[in-house]
Amino acid sequence: MTAFEPRRLLLSVAAPLLALLVAFLVTSLVLSAVGDPVMDVWKTLLAKPRPRQLVQMINAASVLYISAIAVAIGFRMNLFNIGVDGQYRVAAFAGALFAGQAWLPGFLNVLLTLVVAMVAGGLWAGIAAYLKVKRGVSEVISTIMLNAIATGVVQWMLLKVADRREGSNAIGTKRIPESSQLEGFQLIPGAQNRVYTLILLSVLVGLLYWFIINKTRFGFDLRATGQSETAAVASGVKVPRMVMTAMIASGAVAGLIGMPLLFGQDHNYGTTFQAGLGFAGIGIALLGRNHPVGIAIASLLWAFLDQQSNALQINAGVAAELVNIIQGVILFAVVIAYELIRRADLRLEQQKVARELAAQRPAPTTEGASA
Repeated sequence: MTAFEPRRLLLSVAAPLLALLVAFLVTSLVLSAVGDPVMDVWKTLLAKPRPRQLVQMINAASVLYISAIAVAIGFRMNLFNIGVDGQYRVAAFAGALFAGQAWLPGFLNVLLTLVVAMVAGGLWAGIAAYLKVKRGVSEVISTIMLNAIATGVVQWMLLKVADRREGSNAIGTKRIPESSQLEGFQLIPGAQNRVYTLILLSVLVGLLYWFIINKTRFGFDLRATGQSETAAVASGVKVPRMVMTAMIASGAVAGLIGMPLLFGQDHNYGTTFQAGLGFAGIGIALLGRNHPVGIAIASLLWAFLDQQSNALQINAGVAAELVNIIQGVILFAVVIAYELIRRADLRLEQQKVARELAAQRPAPTTEGASA
């Protein structure tokens, strides 16, 4: 059992707080430099959300959480799966296409669709894993290229299978049957909209991620390989197999990103299906330090900023894209903050060891006393 250390907890909390403070100061300076109303912007962003907005934030955070967990699986092994967005697109399309056929009744259709989406996402990620293991291709390059390929392939296939309706320009797959549409939970008093039913999926993904990473041999091997590949090989870990497994697992989780949207909101996959969720997951995983609780907090913060940005144009006369600047500065600041905190922690640990060694050193004795 690891002893509880208040100092480490304090340092862990200090890093994100420092990053938020830096983001606040930098954004305020940018606003002042271009002549925008600083106070109006922060009043709008930090205003208490209404019940409807709160539900939208929770729904967005539940989707972003799955995206960040998918990224974090690779990050724990020093694999940079930049292709989560493409894996999510392929899986969402495959899942929507399957669910729309209604081969199974009710909730069984939902469960099997989740499996189909995970298989599709895992297979797409497996392409990058194969290229890295067998051909030595960097996963950063291959996954970025696969994102573009995924976009083109999905658009082409969508045109082939689109369920077009007369009088509508919308292009999408066949709608899933009503028996498989999940109404959601009425959790927030005063809100007419509902929290996605598949928020439970986000919770399950987070719990499984924590358990597998921290309590299983696979998770130990994955973390060991990420910290030192040489040491992992010496301890008997088959690194190529770990690369394949971790990348495919990351893609499989990425396949679940669109499922809350599919069953709780859109009910089909079309050109209006939300994009960019995979790239947001990269930032959230970094902000949450790949920890399930940290990622949950980062997801809520990300969703909060996105939701509050809708009122910037009206209340402060500032473009909503300002939030992109804030999010970017937070990420930039958090990387620096964590490095500063890491160095401070190392310095304090060295000082502690030096004090303990000094305390254990025997006192000098006098020899040859004169008679």
